[in-house]
Amino acid sequence: MLAWVNGERLESPERPAIGVLDHGLVVGDGVFETVKVESGEPFALTRHLDRLERSARGLGIDPPDLGAVREGVAATLDGQDLPFGRIRITVTSGPGPLGSPRGDAGPTLIVVTEPCERPPSVSALVTVGWPRNERGALAGLKTTSYAENAVMVEHARRHGASEAVMPNTQGLLCEGTGSNIFYVVGERLITPTLASGCLAGVTRALVLQWCAGELDVAEVDAPVEVLQAADEVILVGTTRDVQAIARVDDRELAAPGPVTRQAQEIWAREAARSTDP
Repeated sequence: MLAWVNGERLESPERPAIGVLDHGLVVGDGVFETVKVESGEPFALTRHLDRLERSARGLGIDPPDLGAVREGVAATLDGQDLPFGRIRITVTSGPGPLGSPRGDAGPTLIVVTEPCERPPSVSALVTVGWPRNERGALAGLKTTSYAENAVMVEHARRHGASEAVMPNTQGLLCEGTGSNIFYVVGERLITPTLASGCLAGVTRALVLQWCAGELDVAEVDAPVEVLQAADEVILVGTTRDVQAIARVDDRELAAPGPVTRQAQEIWAREAARSTDP
């Protein structure tokens, strides 16, 4: 694992690098991106940086210097033999008082790269009743205010699943704690609309784009209970790619199903064409 903070590469990620008054720590006031590393190369970095900038603007903090972010990414990958891993890019509002009002010292920029295990091609999920607020101030932003997600994913792990999927305040299917959800009805591949409050996932967008010419793909909002009747269920995300789901709560599904397999094949083919689609 290697880290880079405000222009300085840290040879030890455990070394103290930010102050105790940084608002990323004090109130979770920051945004982040997680980027997959495949064979030593970041995947879809430009799309992730575009969303990082959008999230920062949405949170009302200064957007990062994307050239500096790329410099940090390169610095943490330099000299590493990394077949599979992830890069975490974090931007906080910087040092501030012990309270919600921000300081004026400027943002903190952190890049950390680490190896990780490749997720399995098949997994399980649980649905939870804690809703995502599609009308909240943070709706659609990828912020560091992740305590709700931490509670939900620990709930999923206690129930033998890798992910928790939640509704929004209207009871409509929304998203996972760190993934987007797709499901299949008949031969139609469906995902919630962005109006549901879900994050505009990079993998979600690529699946919609790449599968549109070969599969019947739609963005539709439906009650979260639709997962109990769907023919196939899929999670998509930065390191998951296109992951088949074999269990939703107590319901078993044959996985991967035929539409899931086709989506996985399309993903593998198209992702091989470019590391920065």
